[in-house]
Amino acid sequence: MEENSEYDYSVIKEVGKVSYEALEYGKGLIKEGAKILDIAETVEKFIRDKGYELAFPANVSVNEAAAHYTPTPNDKSIIPKDGVVKLDIGARKGEYLGDCAVTVDLSGNYGKMVEASEKALEAALSMVKAGRKVNEIGREIEKIAKENGFSPIRNLGGHGVERHDLHAGIFIPNFDNGDGAVLEEGSVIAIEPFMTNGEGFVIEGSVIEIFQKTGEARLRSQDARDVSSIISEKHMTFPFAARWLNAELKDYSEFRIRKALTELAYGGALETFPVLNERKKGIVTQAEKEVVVEKDSCTVLTK
Repeated sequence: MEENSEYDYSVIKEVGKVSYEALEYGKGLIKEGAKILDIAETVEKFIRDKGYELAFPANVSVNEAAAHYTPTPNDKSIIPKDGVVKLDIGARKGEYLGDCAVTVDLSGNYGKMVEASEKALEAALSMVKAGRKVNEIGREIEKIAKENGFSPIRNLGGHGVERHDLHAGIFIPNFDNGDGAVLEEGSVIAIEPFMTNGEGFVIEGSVIEIFQKTGEARLRSQDARDVSSIISEKHMTFPFAARWLNAELKDYSEFRIRKALTELAYGGALETFPVLNERKKGIVTQAEKEVVVEKDSCTVLTK
């Protein structure tokens, strides 16, 4: 493989391995009646206890929620008995980021969709090589989805993974979008088929629990300045959960933290990541692995 001098591939493999271990551990926590808050915090603790940080907050998205559901600080919601649960998790070491996901079907009714997502992922991975056009990968994912009676989600997909940036550079669609961009040898990407029995599009919901600092802003309140300082110190420019700030700012009420986050976001200092829901409330499944692109194939990192 022609290596990119910008990457330390030994560290990339390291965070990939830990990310996958956390995913496998987290799968076992997904049970009927389990608190979503407990699942997220337990799998995050698993990563931290191994000496790593989080690439992003644990996503525990249920049924029509496709992505970006991480619990609130006092979240009381539980996994329903018929839950179709997507766990998306990644470890971080310095600038290097892991990313992987799995779907657990507790209902017993959506095994075919889960299997189709996994088949599409494996088929897509078999196509990955330097020079491969991304729309060709998307075409294969869409083909498998439709053969099994489902729709790929068209406004979600795989992505490049660079140092400091989880969603960088290239976008890898879940259908043939006509994009002739090609994969480059030595690059790190995540392949991420999403499928649904709904319409095949996601829309932003009202819940926003994940944020990322993207710049500075002129802030009016001392609270906003304090929260901004903690974000810079603890999370830098990586995604974080609002609930993490509750533990880091023990003297601040949740109301004060929320108000500060609103001021920061309104001022352009924070990017927000609303929960993404299937537009027609269809059930969503997801499978994801992170790989290094090679001349004639790829190496899976999250294994």
